[in-house]
Amino acid sequence: MKEQTKLFNTSAYGGQGWLPRSQSLAQELGNIWGTGGISNEYSRLKAVILHRPGAELMASLDPKAVLMLDRIDLQRAQAQHDDLARAYREFGVTVHYVEPLAEPSANQMFVADLMFMTPEGAILARPASTIRAGEERWLARRLADLGIPIIRSIRGHGTFEGADAMWLNHETVIIGRGLRSNDEGVAQLTSTLTEMAVSVIQIDLPYGTMHLMGMLRIVDHDLAIAWPTRLVHRAVEALKEHGYEVAFLPDDTEALQNKAFNSVTLGPRQLLIAANNPNTQAFYESLGISCHTVAIDELAKAAGAMGCLTGVLEREA
Repeated sequence: MKEQTKLFNTSAYGGQGWLPRSQSLAQELGNIWGTGGISNEYSRLKAVILHRPGAELMASLDPKAVLMLDRIDLQRAQAQHDDLARAYREFGVTVHYVEPLAEPSANQMFVADLMFMTPEGAILARPASTIRAGEERWLARRLADLGIPIIRSIRGHGTFEGADAMWLNHETVIIGRGLRSNDEGVAQLTSTLTEMAVSVIQIDLPYGTMHLMGMLRIVDHDLAIAWPTRLVHRAVEALKEHGYEVAFLPDDTEALQNKAFNSVTLGPRQLLIAANNPNTQAFYESLGISCHTVAIDELAKAAGAMGCLTGVLEREA
């Protein structure tokens, strides 16, 4: 009993010298943890994570087997990916790489699908296709190296891909349920966001489409670009209710052929878009948007483009 009494009121047991952890996880980012986190889709981009494609793209010789559209020239794809990274650096964005320890899946380069960033860290996704199973493992390893907290991993039979969710504002996220994100995955994501006092708007995606990213891009606090006949009525209503002007693509030809819509917002009304899309670029510029271009036509043969290739880690608060 005397020995126990000696322990009473020592620092290890809450006595003199005990210092309670008073900061929230969000406040610890950049201090105890690494820097990262977002709560909007339009403020200045500060850090991204990419995967430079390698020998795994040889699987595109049978494109349907790996969810691609055509065979890919590896050297050309790598050169275009390097140009993409260079464009980010020229804009002052820090570029990190996934760097798997073993040969990854053929789709590993589509990093946006593998996570959803919050002000407290990353929610690790769980891709819907067997072909992509395990890609999230390599991203999780790299996030840990960078000191970015993983606040949840989608589990069980849940599937969720990061391109199916977006921040409408600091307190609201829109999530699309469809081919890549099922009810269980959406429910898990919603649960975690609700714990963070974030409101969630769930919508169903049209049958035959891939991701919410493929029908909605947010380019400023009050401007969103939508794909007509793809973005559902409830989503357009939600955008307008949250103060957005919704501008619709006037012609989807370039979006279908050259991935013109699959862009990344570098900052308010500044977009990184696929090169050689003059009509789409003119439309963006008519809305006061500055466009920066990179050729990604070889990479686009893998059924994704700029937005899909880019895991956004940090934006200005």
